Amino acid sequence: MQNPLIHGKTLEQEIRGAAYTSLMQEIQETAPSLKRFVAWNDLIAFMRQGRSDDPLKDQILRPILAAHASTQDSRWCTLLLVIFWPGLDAIASRKRKWEPDLEERWQNLLWAFLQTLSKLDLAKRPNRLVQKIINDTFRRFFDKCRAGWEQSMREITTAPDEFERLAAGDENGVNFDRMDLSSTQDLEITRLIGHLNEGRLNEKDFLLLIGTRVFGKSAAQYAHEMGMDQDLARKRRLRAESALRKFEEKNKL
Repeated sequence: MQNPLIHGKTLEQEIRGAAYTSLMQEIQETAPSLKRFVAWNDLIAFMRQGRSDDPLKDQILRPILAAHASTQDSRWCTLLLVIFWPGLDAIASRKRKWEPDLEERWQNLLWAFLQTLSKLDLAKRPNRLVQKIINDTFRRFFDKCRAGWEQSMREITTAPDEFERLAAGDENGVNFDRMDLSSTQDLEITRLIGHLNEGRLNEKDFLLLIGTRVFGKSAAQYAHEMGMDQDLARKRRLRAESALRKFEEKNKL
C-alpha cells in the first residue's frame, strides 16, 4: 500500500481539480452554510481546526454527508476521507499493535470508516457528527482487528464516553494524542482475551463483556445494538462473569 501520509496528500491534491470545483458550486446552491468557502481546501482547513463539537462543523458536514448518502458520486467519499484523514491517521498510528501490518491496518480502518458512512442515519443524529463518525469508525476498527489479536496484545480501547471526551480536544483542536490507555483497561482486555483463547469464554460472551465492561454499555444498551433480548443479555453476562470469577478464585488468579 502507498505510504498513508503520501496517500492523504495525493487526495488533497485531487480535490483541487476542476471536477471538485464544480462539485462545490453545485452543493453551494442548496447548502448556504458552505457559501463562505471559496474552495474545498478552505473548508477542510476549517474542519481540522478548533473543537470537534463546534456546531458550525455540523452545519458544514451535514449537507456533504447527505449528498454522499443520496448519490453514487465517489467524489463525496474522497472529500470525506480528506476531511477525516488526520483522525484516521491518528487511530492507525496509536493502534498499530492491534494490527502490526501497515497495509492490513489501513484496509481495516478504511473499511470501518466507509461502513460508518454507509450506516450513518442523519435523521437520528442532530449534532456532534464529527465525534459520531470517529467513534463509530474506532469501534468498527476494533471489531475488525479483534479476530487477529494474539494473547500477548497489550492495548485496549477507551470507553466510548471517555473517547468522546478525549476526541473533543481543546482550544487547539482535536487532541488524539490524549488517547492514552489506563492500566485498569489494559488488564481487563488482557484478562478477557486470555479466557477467550483458553476456551473459557465463547466469542458471543467475549463481545458481551467487551461491550459492557470495556465499552461501558449497560446490558440493555448492548442488547439493543446487537438485536438481543435484554434479559438474555443480562443472564449471559452474569453467567459468564460468575464462571470466570469462580475459575480465577479456584486458581488464585
